[in-house]
Amino acid sequence: MKYLIVILVLFSTMSMGAQLIFDFNPNADIKKWVIVDDVVMGGASAGTFGLNPDGHGVFEGSISLDNNGGFSMVKYPFERTPILNYTKIVLHIKGDGKRYQFRIKSTSQDYYAYITFFTTSGDWQEIEIPINDMYPSFRGRRLDIPNFSKHYIEEVGFLIGNKKNERFKLLIDKIELR
Repeated sequence: MKYLIVILVLFSTMSMGAQLIFDFNPNADIKKWVIVDDVVMGGASAGTFGLNPDGHGVFEGSISLDNNGGFSMVKYPFERTPILNYTKIVLHIKGDGKRYQFRIKSTSQDYYAYITFFTTSGDWQEIEIPINDMYPSFRGRRLDIPNFSKHYIEEVGFLIGNKKNERFKLLIDKIELR
């Protein structure tokens, strides 16, 4: 019986296809995507988010270190999504060669997020992020609690804050669970 349960669990995990968190296209509804810049703390960075003619999400703007600023973020809250059968989040993106942070929250009201960093190449990339490698962070500081181990998520986001004045542009095609 024990082996039957193990086989059933493995089969159900293997048979699970990718689950889209967001698929950008020319008709995508991006109203729930929200920009949060360092202006909430007195900074002067400015990010925008929209769709380009090809239907890709475009997160772009400028980072300013003025007034102790230095970040721009775009986040997307959505209905609680179970992730028990998935081990990674896959980003289909095209960046500008800069380093970005990908963020998730199990509950959108949490004051902290689970994060990881990735560097873009200037070409289209598929970036695979192991969910349990994402660690908790608040205002740039790692928290002393375990890495992500929740059973659901309800927010994803991208942040840039490389401690320098710079322009940035990140194209997003889709975000999915695998």
